[in-house]
Amino acid sequence: MKAPAATARAVAAQVVAAVVHGRSLDDALDEQFARLPKTLGSERALIQEMSYGTVRWLLRLEPLLQGLLDKPLKEKDDDLHALLLVGLYQLFSMRVAKHAAVKETVEAVRVLKMDWAKGLVNAVLRRALREESAIAARIAADETFACPPWLLARIKEQYPGDWRSIAEALNARPPMTLRVHLGKTTRDAYYEKLVAEEIAAERLPDFEAALRLVTPAPVDRLPGFPAGEISVQDAAAQLAAPLLDVRPGMRVLDACSAPGGKAAHILERTPQAQLVALDIDAARLMRVRENFSRLGLRGEILAADAARPAAWWDGKPFDRILLDAPCSGTGVIRRHPDIRLHRTPDDIGRLAATQGALLDALWPLLTPGGKLLYVTCSILNEENRRPIEAFLARTPAAACAPLDHPALARHAEFDGCGYRVRPTAETDGFYYTMLARHGGTG
Repeated sequence: MKAPAATARAVAAQVVAAVVHGRSLDDALDEQFARLPKTLGSERALIQEMSYGTVRWLLRLEPLLQGLLDKPLKEKDDDLHALLLVGLYQLFSMRVAKHAAVKETVEAVRVLKMDWAKGLVNAVLRRALREESAIAARIAADETFACPPWLLARIKEQYPGDWRSIAEALNARPPMTLRVHLGKTTRDAYYEKLVAEEIAAERLPDFEAALRLVTPAPVDRLPGFPAGEISVQDAAAQLAAPLLDVRPGMRVLDACSAPGGKAAHILERTPQAQLVALDIDAARLMRVRENFSRLGLRGEILAADAARPAAWWDGKPFDRILLDAPCSGTGVIRRHPDIRLHRTPDDIGRLAATQGALLDALWPLLTPGGKLLYVTCSILNEENRRPIEAFLARTPAAACAPLDHPALARHAEFDGCGYRVRPTAETDGFYYTMLARHGGTG
């Protein structure tokens, strides 16, 4: 068997190559992990670190690699190309011994059955070490933040005073935040359980159920996870349930629900609610069922297209609707760095049209006096304020309703109707707007 460290580099390269060719990073990792022999289980964390890190910084690493090659690689050598990127990521962004990074990456060529390229990989990585000071200076002076030019331009335009901090936050390692099930325990009581297990955590004062781990940990290390005492959910995402203000007996629709974190939080806070968790993807709804079962929650789970209510709605209006709209995911790029490779400017307009269509389709399902909370994990106005403005212009019975939560004052900014939650050390990027329905059919 090949050395585990070399195999880990080879697997990471295959993951990166798959992402470059359009696969999602999570899917590519899952596929490779499923193939790993049990003897390599200890290398999973290393593979994940190299895969995520290389994809996160790929738009910065690519020009560095081109400057180190004497001639371009052939298109068919995509695994080799990815391996060189993985090698550069190790040299300039990981705390590994540089000689070991070079040695194991060179050995990974054999794992990939490309022995002819061993000398090439060795030469490129050793040249990178010889030119380390110059490359480090280039990295320090680089203000692209490994961000697609079109996206960086929009961030600069829409956040002129803070674009740099936002771009930096999108490249940071995402925090691991827990949501304590307050129907089962208290946040302080669960915090003490973490202390007893020597797992360092911090209470987030603006979020009633949130604890942020100082160092991310596997969920199987977290006390009470199988019993449903906690879930993993970003702090900004934990705002949806309290903002929706569901009360006992209310009929609630969580449209686009999978994987069900927000629906679960609603039921944790108000178990007497009549909640329908709807999603077009039946496979992803399995996650909702699993989460409800683990947390001890009850709600109706329905596979259907939210944009076509005639096919699934029973005619009973909803008091509250949560529209967690499909979006670009630009606010959660640090969790899904492949977004920066796969998303295009054309996607933004297409997604905005989908968001508008969902608003139009779901609005008639809301009872007079009811409220719809519009949510995205995007930081772009094209998916946030603008679809809402267009909807209000064509819907006389709709109006913006006030939102009141202590976290909004410290973590968000008001844009005239909704709140933009910026990506920071504590939160991902989100957008929240509440729409209230007055009398009439519009």
